[in-house]
Amino acid sequence: MRMVEIGFMDPAEADQLGTVFFDAVRQGAAGFYDADQRRAWAPRVPAGPDWARRLTGQQTLVARVAGKPVGFMTLDAQGYIDLAFVAPAHQRQGVGGRLYARIEDLAQEAGLERLHAQASHLVRGLFEQQGWRVLREQQSERAGVTLTNFVMEKRLSGAA
Repeated sequence: MRMVEIGFMDPAEADQLGTVFFDAVRQGAAGFYDADQRRAWAPRVPAGPDWARRLTGQQTLVARVAGKPVGFMTLDAQGYIDLAFVAPAHQRQGVGGRLYARIEDLAQEAGLERLHAQASHLVRGLFEQQGWRVLREQQSERAGVTLTNFVMEKRLSGAA
């Protein structure tokens, strides 16, 4: 694998991150969610001002290979990880773990006591490897299709 660099999102990358999200859901999540579920979750590539605002409204870290975004993870001021996606060609190569390590560092620096998320089957394993626990499984409906995810959290030990 080529060198992966982790850094903050450049707002000009928002649409590229929409493509990473779309491909991660449509292709990368195929082992966990059926075609109807993946279409309901990601009916189209998110792009434009609303998507950019969602990303810039929180801390968004981007994994880049040769300057091109291959993954991203977000963190809001309350410790919520809203988005965590890696392009299919870069999944299971440590990209998600590297993004997560930087997110946890940011949370520690901000004095947050806990991280929490509504994690897909795909990211649940990554979070569990990092010491997270499942609080409950839940179902949500999108476009008439039921999706399962997991309410998860991790208590941070070094919080102020």
